[in-house]
Amino acid sequence: MTITNGEAASLRSQQWFGAEGKTGFMHRSWMRSEGLPDDTFRGRPVIGIASSWSELTSCNIHLRALAEHVKRGIWQAGGVPFEFPTTSAGEPLVRPTAMLLRNLIAMDLEETLRANPLDGVVLLAGCDKTTPAYLMGAASVDIPALLLTGGPMLNGRYRGTDIGSGTSVWRFTEEYRAGRIGAEEVAEAEAGMSRSQGHCMTMGTASSMASVAEVMGMQLPGSAALPAADSRRATLAHVAGRRIVEMVAEDLRPSKVLTREAFENGVRANAALGGSTNVVIHLLALARRVGVPLELDDFDTLVRDIPTIVDLMPSGRFLMEEFERAGGVGAFVSTLGPLLHESAFTVTGSTLGENYADAQAWDREVIRTLDNPVKPAGSGIAVLRGNLAPRGAVIKQAAAAPELMTHRGRALVWDSLQDYLRDADDLSLDVTPDDILVVRNVGPRGYPGMPEVGNLPLPRSILQAGVTDMVRISDARMSGTSYGTVILHVVPEAAAGGPLAFVRTGDIIEVDVPNRRLHLEVSDEELAARAVGWSPVVVPGSDRGWTKLYVEHVVQADEGCDLDFLQGASGAAVGPQAF
Repeated sequence: MTITNGEAASLRSQQWFGAEGKTGFMHRSWMRSEGLPDDTFRGRPVIGIASSWSELTSCNIHLRALAEHVKRGIWQAGGVPFEFPTTSAGEPLVRPTAMLLRNLIAMDLEETLRANPLDGVVLLAGCDKTTPAYLMGAASVDIPALLLTGGPMLNGRYRGTDIGSGTSVWRFTEEYRAGRIGAEEVAEAEAGMSRSQGHCMTMGTASSMASVAEVMGMQLPGSAALPAADSRRATLAHVAGRRIVEMVAEDLRPSKVLTREAFENGVRANAALGGSTNVVIHLLALARRVGVPLELDDFDTLVRDIPTIVDLMPSGRFLMEEFERAGGVGAFVSTLGPLLHESAFTVTGSTLGENYADAQAWDREVIRTLDNPVKPAGSGIAVLRGNLAPRGAVIKQAAAAPELMTHRGRALVWDSLQDYLRDADDLSLDVTPDDILVVRNVGPRGYPGMPEVGNLPLPRSILQAGVTDMVRISDARMSGTSYGTVILHVVPEAAAGGPLAFVRTGDIIEVDVPNRRLHLEVSDEELAARAVGWSPVVVPGSDRGWTKLYVEHVVQADEGCDLDFLQGASGAAVGPQAF
């Protein structure tokens, strides 16, 4: 595209490359070592390509190749691309949990964008925490930004059937613990599950965040569902490179897209997708970065009239390949129609409704109609409150057992995940299917980082008896690929002195999801007495580095688990170079 003299002068990058004297000399001359021609510095939009590529983040391993296609589009549109890395975090490997690094990645991106001569940025993300982290960092700086997720893997295969990442892991490992399958079957499933590049192909957190980000207007239409191995994703990357240059000319920044209407669309879309509970935490954090009012209760009240219409694991039968073939996000949005704010603005420069005006669903088994849903309206995420969770807890109803939605049982309590896992394999453990499993000190401060362990594996004796679900309560998260009657994100967490810290084995807990109630049958006076002399657990590694900063400043799950000093946008302004 052609940039006018006036537009060139207003480019942020010209504060660096258009400067006179030794300042401009330094900026331009050092960049010439990369083989750039003279006109690189004469008013062309400078576009960053933020990459979460890492060989330690297998879901994002293909993003380096995808960046080359983005560069082609940027050059073609008259921009100048600069690819740069950030901290990356992959769910399969990072310990104690990738969530511990989400805010670090966001901070890394934010500081890189602010400190460098960039007019816009394309965000290449994929694995669970990289996508929200990139949205948070870019939204904080608020320069034109366009997200491109890496796409899901191809369907897993096992003995003639499709298997899904995460969801099938839990199923196979539980079957193995119960003695119903052997090591050979587990090894065969392991070998066939991850058959290509890309993130989880179930409607886990990665697919949920990608789809929600597209509905919220931060991705180009068609970006979320297209498999990573599909050559059309390279085409999308090329088009994204062209579009970000146009967005710079239009001054189309995240603050113009991430409005209250966009967040409402994201909340409602996640419910209709049967999406991850992790989306709750990520959207709460993102909203606070841009100053949009969004509260935990919105994830309950805004979805009471929203059915689950996408039949994907873990809540349903299919995987992302089928979702894409059925029409993907476009067909999904057109099916929801007026249940979304169709007038919400997007990175295309058009509204959500305009983006998908001609979209059609090609398979109504995968993307159901509103009158034939997978789950009825109101079966999305529910927010529970009571004396055990004064500030709330969440449950994914679509993945839970209906018969356990109202339940009263004896609490069995463990102070650590490691203690629970040890005891769960003990066939002499005193446990019945009616008991409620409680594990604490696995929240943002207590673990630290709030790991995806809330979907506790059932005790071995329970599995061998043929029981497949029990009520489980914790201050942890769970993978978006998980299922079961699992109550998560209890706030305040145990490590912050919440009531969860004072539950004892033998206490009675009442769960009443229809009435949004989570009640510990212990008096306030008794809880106060139990709290006398209490002190939080000592968090491993919390005496130095990032973990120390995180534990001291992380907010609770109902506020998004961001760091307290990162809430609120920072802007793109930066001081002059001191040459």
